[in-house]
Amino acid sequence: MTKNKLKLAILDMNNNQPNQGLRCIKEIAETFCEEVDFAVFDVRAKNEIPDTSYDIYISSGGPGSPLEEEIWRKPYLDLMQELWDINKNSYQKKHVFFICYSFQVMCNYFELGEIKLRKSTSFGILKVHKTKAGKKDLLLEGLHDPFYAVDSRDWQLIQPRLKVFKEHGASILSLEKIRTHVELERAIMAVRFSDEFVGTQFHPEADPVSMEAFFALPENKQIVINSFGEEKYEQMMDRMDDADKLIMTYNTILPKFITNAISTIQEPILS
Repeated sequence: MTKNKLKLAILDMNNNQPNQGLRCIKEIAETFCEEVDFAVFDVRAKNEIPDTSYDIYISSGGPGSPLEEEIWRKPYLDLMQELWDINKNSYQKKHVFFICYSFQVMCNYFELGEIKLRKSTSFGILKVHKTKAGKKDLLLEGLHDPFYAVDSRDWQLIQPRLKVFKEHGASILSLEKIRTHVELERAIMAVRFSDEFVGTQFHPEADPVSMEAFFALPENKQIVINSFGEEKYEQMMDRMDDADKLIMTYNTILPKFITNAISTIQEPILS
């Protein structure tokens, strides 16, 4: 008997700006091609919004303010609320992963804390620390503590409203690196909104091989050096192909999310 493939919607939030993330998400999705068919929706540039017939949704990172009122925002949030309601009322669940910009948009929507502009851009392959909940969460299982991930953001989630977290049944899975030299609150780096909704402030889709090639190009190297200095560039390139850093995060988080979604969705069908 031929098994029906599940449907995955990739929500492109890049607003027509060049990026590596979308390609990386598609490449990860392609590794599940025997079980999943995927389609890409250009949410911000073309206001393309999928319907609720998809089983799995991955919403990408993107540029700009996550608080800005744009034409796509209401239909996008209406979709997410609809998926959330389906999960509350149906045995057939919808699994959604939010990355960076999308993560900030959803944390703001659920009023989980303050979305604030950082004093300076956070950029590089940086340490991420698991919380108590994160150490027990399937998504981060197998990663070191701390683990490493690509961080690239001007905004951040801070000052969590723990009462709201509790009401939603949400939990904080990870926090940014410990900075002993500055008295600034550590940003929240990953949140489980529910069993099916989860998101990261960092970029779990970042593929070290293509990223290394991309940042080795003279024009891209110069942009990083001009913005963040030569030392930051060298540190990033050193960490790029280290076996226990970026590649481990790339091989763990999104693949585990998709694998878990597939097995959870197929369970009710088989039972």
